[in-house]
Amino acid sequence: MPTPPPPEGALARLARLCYRRRRLTVLGWIVGTVIVLFVGFGFAADPLNDFSGGDSESARATELLDEHFPEMSGESITLAVRAEGGVRSPAVRAEVDRAVDRLAKTPHVASVSSPYKGFGQISRDGKTAFATANLDIASDDMPKAEVVKLLDDVRKSSGSVRIELGGASVDIAETPGGGGSEGVGLLAAIVILLIAFGSLLAMGLPIVTALFGIGGGLALISLLGHLLPAPAFSPIVAALIGLGVGIDYALFIVTRYREGLAEGREPEEATVTAIATAGRAVLFAGVTVVIALMGLFVMQQKLLNGVAVAAGVTVLMTMLTAVTLLPALLGFTGRNIDRLRVPGLGRARRPLAERWARTVQARPIVAGVAASVVLLVLAAPALSMRLSLPDSSTQPHGTSGYASHRILTEGFGAGTAAPLVVVAEGGDAKKIADAVRGTPGVAAVQPPMTSKDGAASVFVAFPKTGAQDEETPKLVHKLRDEVVPGAVAGTGTQVHVGGPNAASIDFADSVRSRLPWLIAVVVSLSLLLLVVLVRSVTVALQAALMNLLSIGAAYGVLTAVVQWGWGGELLGFPTEMPVATWVPLMMFPILFGLSMDYEVFLVSRIREYYEHGVETREAVAQGLARTARVITAAAAIMVMVFLSVLLGADIAVKQMGLGLGVAVLIDATIVRLVLVPSLMEICGKANWWLPRPLARLLPARLAHMEN
Repeated sequence: MPTPPPPEGALARLARLCYRRRRLTVLGWIVGTVIVLFVGFGFAADPLNDFSGGDSESARATELLDEHFPEMSGESITLAVRAEGGVRSPAVRAEVDRAVDRLAKTPHVASVSSPYKGFGQISRDGKTAFATANLDIASDDMPKAEVVKLLDDVRKSSGSVRIELGGASVDIAETPGGGGSEGVGLLAAIVILLIAFGSLLAMGLPIVTALFGIGGGLALISLLGHLLPAPAFSPIVAALIGLGVGIDYALFIVTRYREGLAEGREPEEATVTAIATAGRAVLFAGVTVVIALMGLFVMQQKLLNGVAVAAGVTVLMTMLTAVTLLPALLGFTGRNIDRLRVPGLGRARRPLAERWARTVQARPIVAGVAASVVLLVLAAPALSMRLSLPDSSTQPHGTSGYASHRILTEGFGAGTAAPLVVVAEGGDAKKIADAVRGTPGVAAVQPPMTSKDGAASVFVAFPKTGAQDEETPKLVHKLRDEVVPGAVAGTGTQVHVGGPNAASIDFADSVRSRLPWLIAVVVSLSLLLLVVLVRSVTVALQAALMNLLSIGAAYGVLTAVVQWGWGGELLGFPTEMPVATWVPLMMFPILFGLSMDYEVFLVSRIREYYEHGVETREAVAQGLARTARVITAAAAIMVMVFLSVLLGADIAVKQMGLGLGVAVLIDATIVRLVLVPSLMEICGKANWWLPRPLARLLPARLAHMEN
């Protein structure tokens, strides 16, 4: 294919400006990033992890608690006691009373119910007891230092009694933030880039560019939290995506720059060509990821909107650094980009990729069917996926939260850690409590309490099953749909079943009902963008189908590992558990956007060959040969960055990293190396089908969008 002349246009002019004014550009990025980091992290908004918002019944229960029982409107800390000699012995009671007193003096503890004065807080065998401390703030706002100090003080008991603490605030305090996992992912990216380029200097450019983009992005989302509150995991998710796409986008541009030098271009023209071609593809790919993330607004959850904006801003920042900072840095490297070479690394392997493409093309139906069967088998476990938010039962077994859960489960039953808070406005609370107590699946019900204004009452019901058990959501729906309506029929009493456990169930129900809308919006918008890019309905539909298959396979692997326990302990999951509710929700738009990235870089190169008169079969083989190495390196970086979070402590984030890593691995291997060439071989000239009416509506094809 002949070498095209240097392209012109807005991107080309921007690249030329940044190249020629490289000192000013780099200085501007350094100063601007420092200012953004100082302001962003200096005035950062606090995270918010409350997913019970909206019009759910648990949200209405919380509103009634806020109005009539402000002392119970926060969350709680549970003090669990186990004494083989009995918790009523004087020595044990003295230690428990000291622990209860210490708990009562903790900041933000509104009240504590002693096990010796409350109802049903000592087990039948007398060996287990618990005290509940009601907080006047949310668990996320509870100072970690206070909780850690409380843990140290309370757990200093004699050998005759064991005292542990549980609750969301305890889990948060025992889950370290950050850690070395991000560093491991970055180190892996450095190694992969070094293998791909064989040069220390070429390797360093994508790393530096990505770090500038991620740093600025994370600082900006800290400020945006004041407008769009986001949960605590948002910066981790944003950093993961930003590190992955930031390095990949710079990788594509640096690769194109090196190709330009190899073709005999001057460094400035090679830079302009790289930005105007690969840079344009980067912008399209990045916009696709951002649009896919904005699809989360369909879920109508304010916190998910915050996550979407946080991740989207980080992606936008990495795009901006790729097309402005990177050309300036290339101006400093010039022809020296391949200096500091590592012997034996960075050699091209185009013939292998080309031979592989021709092997698949020789038997396209067999290859396509085999790949599809593999993906469908991997996706099958997803049909049994259950959703829930992690709690103390899913924490690492060495934590106090898990120990508290075990003590209460063994002494009172699994449902003790999954209480349901029933709030009634008016009516006969005793009658409602009796109806709930007589419901199969309910282990115990505490006596109702009346508010100070006499307008509402509240009681706590304990299921026989735990929060992660599939029977617990069924019980909640039975109480709401049958038991409570029957108990208040004809009275006009408003009764709501709430509490953290019910809120988790409501959130999972919302995800199930709205996920199809999310899928429809993301797929439709991505299809439209890809049709505009490649001017082909067939290729766009192929991409959508293949992306759905690869995401389904990732869901299946995630379900098998996390929920079924297949290799879960080896990957750091302490027990079998449902998939965290927000994980599949976040995975879909992220993965669909990232999959479209690889589709853009591969298909745009195939289209380029086709438009230069190369027949489809040869264009596919040549396009795959030209892109296989860089896509493989980009995918390997993504996989290592995502899987690095398995070294962390947050269970839900680890699930997210596993799902994303598996999906990218599947997409870069089975999809790009097998399904794409086989489907394009089968379709032949039909690959480029575009109805004439649609062709007249679309803008002229974005030229030279190769990587």
